[in-house]
Amino acid sequence: MESLITAAARALEAGDPLGALNRVALRNDAPSLALRGIAMAQLGDLAKAKSLLRSAARAFGPREAVARARCVVAEAEIALVSRDLSWPDKALAAARAALEKHGDLANAAHAGHIAARRLLLLGHVDEAEHTLAELNPAPLPPTSQVVRELVLAGIAIRRLRTKDARAALARAARAAQLADIPALTAEVESASRVLDTPAARLIVHGDERPLLLEGIENLAASEALVVDTFHHSVRRRGTVVPLGTRPVLFALVRILAQAWPADVSRQILIAGAFHAKHFDESHRARLRVEIGRLRTKLKPLADVCATKQGFALAPRKTREILVLARPVEEKHAAILALLSDGEPWSSSALALALGTSARTVQRALDELARSNKVQCFGHGRARRWMTPPVPGFPTGLLLPAPLLKM
Repeated sequence: MESLITAAARALEAGDPLGALNRVALRNDAPSLALRGIAMAQLGDLAKAKSLLRSAARAFGPREAVARARCVVAEAEIALVSRDLSWPDKALAAARAALEKHGDLANAAHAGHIAARRLLLLGHVDEAEHTLAELNPAPLPPTSQVVRELVLAGIAIRRLRTKDARAALARAARAAQLADIPALTAEVESASRVLDTPAARLIVHGDERPLLLEGIENLAASEALVVDTFHHSVRRRGTVVPLGTRPVLFALVRILAQAWPADVSRQILIAGAFHAKHFDESHRARLRVEIGRLRTKLKPLADVCATKQGFALAPRKTREILVLARPVEEKHAAILALLSDGEPWSSSALALALGTSARTVQRALDELARSNKVQCFGHGRARRWMTPPVPGFPTGLLLPAPLLKM
């Protein structure tokens, strides 16, 4: 019988869940329950997989700490795939410590990779990097090496280090080839396409063109004055003026930047910043006040000059003003960016990843559903939200972690 368990485990390691089930489908001992759970997870039945793994963890005796820890790690991976980001990370940390204590370094490293991937989804890039640095890559099998390199690529992408990201993805591709598991190879290819997909739009003198990640990286080091719509800020090299809490000021500076070097009439500024269809003297007075506030904010980088028609931007220490815009202008772009990975998300997981309230996320999802941009299945706590990938909308580049780290 033990030979069947070993053969099933090898089948799972090779990415053959049906072969594993053929060997243990009719057995209810603890090892078989665990292997069936992992097989069902690979086949996509996550609910059944979670139930089997919990049954296996209960069935293992008190002296089988390693086996129980492996079940916890497998359940944590299922939680990650199903975007259950509220799954207790302390349980995963305890399982990882138990595996390290008993010398199961490969599975301990896998637990660390799961923790790092969860942190990356939540936008905690520094913590994900720290978790990864604690792991020794030497004893890892090819499958775990692929996961490690994908996490490294994700960290590099979020920090605008395209060379590091491409190097990590190349290592992941080599490891996937060694593992000879089609699903892993497909995951690496999908991640690699992000670097060749437009990540933003660059608007100059009213004209716009798509921009790859390398272009954004080069822009961060340029001398140009950049109006960044990703983070609602104005910057030039190391000097950043954040306007995330001042939407009117940011709307004004974006309108002025897109028209530069021409000026913008007061009517256009009022309509764009205040969303007013009809103007009166109160709107003009408010515009003067907001322009004064904008001058104060932009003083290190630019001036806002009055003209006969309206106002114009006058940059300091540079002759170029650029607008870095999202590839798709959408009110709920951050939610669509997370959903476009093709995985089912709960509203609570989206709220965790975005750092906002579940009620705010639910209102946004309802609005997106009414416009047929997202769809849901399930009820109550089991409800999940999905959307087909949006063309030209790279998920990893719009996660809540800072895209441009100055």
